[in-house]
Amino acid sequence: MTETTTAKPGEPRSGGIARIVGASLIGTTVEWYDFFLYGSAAALVFNTLFFPSSDPLVGTLLAFMTYAIGFLARPIGGMVFGHYGDKIGRKKLLVLSLLMMGGATFAMGLLPTYGTIGVGAPILLTVLRLIQGFALGGEWGGAVLIVSEHGGDKHRGFWASWPQCGVPAGNLLATAVLAVLASVQSEAAFESWGWRVPFLLSGVLVVVGLWIRISVTESPVFLAAKAKAEADAADGVKEEAPVVEVFRRSWREVLAAIGVRFGENISYYIVTSFLLVYVTTHLELPKSTALNAVLIASAVHFVTIPLWGALSDRIGRRPVTLIGAVGMAVWAFFFFSLVDSESFAVITLSVTAGLLLHGAMYGPQAAFVSEMFDTKVRYSGASVGSQLASIVAGALAPIIAVELLRRYGSSTPIALYLCAASVITAITVLVIKETRGRDLTVSTTDAPPKQREAAVADTNRV
Repeated sequence: MTETTTAKPGEPRSGGIARIVGASLIGTTVEWYDFFLYGSAAALVFNTLFFPSSDPLVGTLLAFMTYAIGFLARPIGGMVFGHYGDKIGRKKLLVLSLLMMGGATFAMGLLPTYGTIGVGAPILLTVLRLIQGFALGGEWGGAVLIVSEHGGDKHRGFWASWPQCGVPAGNLLATAVLAVLASVQSEAAFESWGWRVPFLLSGVLVVVGLWIRISVTESPVFLAAKAKAEADAADGVKEEAPVVEVFRRSWREVLAAIGVRFGENISYYIVTSFLLVYVTTHLELPKSTALNAVLIASAVHFVTIPLWGALSDRIGRRPVTLIGAVGMAVWAFFFFSLVDSESFAVITLSVTAGLLLHGAMYGPQAAFVSEMFDTKVRYSGASVGSQLASIVAGALAPIIAVELLRRYGSSTPIALYLCAASVITAITVLVIKETRGRDLTVSTTDAPPKQREAAVADTNRV
C-alpha cells in the first residue's frame, strides 16, 4: 500500500523540517562516529595490534590500507542502497544502514588481536570494515536527500547542510572518547583494552539513533515520484533500474559530483586522520596533542557548516564551494608549516582554519549534489557520485600522504598533493551550472530543452 501525504512535494511535512533534520543529523553522527573511530584507531593502535611491523610507518600504512578497503565498499553500498532507495523509499534504507554500521563497529570492539589468533585478526577486521563501508555508502545519499526533499527550494542549502554536520559531530565524538581514554589511561592499558571501549559504546548510540530515525516520515517528493511511476507502470510504461538510468542519462552529473567532492574529500582526511600520524610519528609529539587539536577544530567545523550552507542559499552553491577550494589550495602550504611549529595552539589554529575552508566546500555540497539529479534516480546518482569520489579521493588520501612522508621525509609533497586536489574541485565548479533554487519535483532529463533550463535556477534566483 502506498504511503499518503498531505504536504505538497518540496514542503515540510508533519512534525516540521526541524524534526527531519534532527533525525538525519543524529543518525549520520552515529554512523560517522563509527567510521572515524576506525580511522583514529588505525593511526593510533591498529598498526601494532593487528599489523605488527618493525617499521611504525609500515604498520600504519597497512592499517590505513584496511581503512581504504572500507572506501572500496562504499560505491557498491551506494549502488545497492541507491537502487532500493529510489524504488521503495529513503527511510527504510536509512534504518538498515544504521543497523549495519553499528553492528560492525560493535563487533570490532570484541575482536581478538594479532597476538591472540594471528593472521585471522586482520582478516576479521577487514571483513567488518567492508560492512562499515557498504553501509556508509548508502547513508550519505539517503540522509541528505530526505532533508533536501522535505525542505523548500529557498533554504535547501541551509537545511541540507545539517546532516553534513554529522561528519564533524561524529569525528568530535570519536576523538573526544579516544582523547579521554588516552588521558586517563597508561599507554599499556589503552593498547590492552581501553581502545575497545569506544567501539562497544557504538551499540548504545545505535539504539538511540535508531529510535529517532524510525520516527522520520518518508520524503514527500519521493512519494509523489513513486505515485507517478506506479501510474506509468499501470499504463504499460517500463523504466530501467535507477542505477542503469543514472549511468545512461546522468553520467555528466555523476562526474560533476565526483569533481565537487574530490578536493573536499582529500582535504578532510589529510587535515584530520593523517594529522594524527604526522604529529605522533614524524614530530614525535604525544597523541593527545593531535587529538585535542582535532577536537577543538571539529567543534568549530560543526558550527560553521550550516553557515556556509545558508550562504549558498543567498549567493549560490558554486561561489561558496569555490571559496573553499581556492582557499584550501593556498592553505595547504601554510598548514604543515604551522603544524611543524610543534605548538599546540598553533597546530589547533592550523587544523581549525583547514576545517573552516573544508566546510565551505562541504556545507553546500548536500544541496548541490541533490539538485543535480531527478527524483527517480536521485538516491542512486547522489550515492554513486559521492562514493566513487571517496575511492579516488578519501580512500587514497591517508595512504598517499603516509607514503609521501615515508619516502621524502617532508610535508612539501603532501601540500602539493592537497593543493592539486583542491584545484581539481575548483575547475569542476567553474565548468558546471549553478543549481541553487531548483524545483526538485521537476524532471530535467525528461523535459524539453527549454523546460529543462527553466528547472535549474540561475544565480539571481532568490
